[in-house]
Amino acid sequence: MASYGRFLQARVGALKRLFDLVSASLALLLLFPVLLLVAWLVHRRLGSPVLFRQVRPGLHGKPFEMVKFRTMRDAVDTEGNALPDAERLTPFGRFLRSTSLDELPELWNVIKGDMSLVGPRPLLMEYLSLYSAEHALGCTSVTAVKPEFRSNANLASLVRLWPIATETSGYLSI
Repeated sequence: MASYGRFLQARVGALKRLFDLVSASLALLLLFPVLLLVAWLVHRRLGSPVLFRQVRPGLHGKPFEMVKFRTMRDAVDTEGNALPDAERLTPFGRFLRSTSLDELPELWNVIKGDMSLVGPRPLLMEYLSLYSAEHALGCTSVTAVKPEFRSNANLASLVRLWPIATETSGYLSI
């Protein structure tokens, strides 16, 4: 009976991957003019590079490079340190984030198989160490499935499901 469960799980996984591949490809094709316009506007208002790249943990914690449109300026203080996000985020960047247009390049991550259209959002790499081995390997864990492209479930709501011990305060607070 266990082998039938694995067989069924493999079939569902293959169907989900097919759905992701077809849907993301179709979305990229249909949204290509929007992607070009947003890329041009980002270049014009924020300069180069147009894309923001960040390493995030994927399935089983395997790192992948997530791609988004850039929404912040590269502003630094007198010592060369990046200014706080609130000071670097532009009104245009705020608009891109509020409309989720900054996340359109993530469709490429879905096509590559790094992400899925359905699943938890990708965490930052530094949050991975805050999960216990039990949570990291659990079937409902954020590392047991591919991260998703977009969802209403954000990191704060996922983290509230589990008490996560940290070295400083005892729990991760977001």
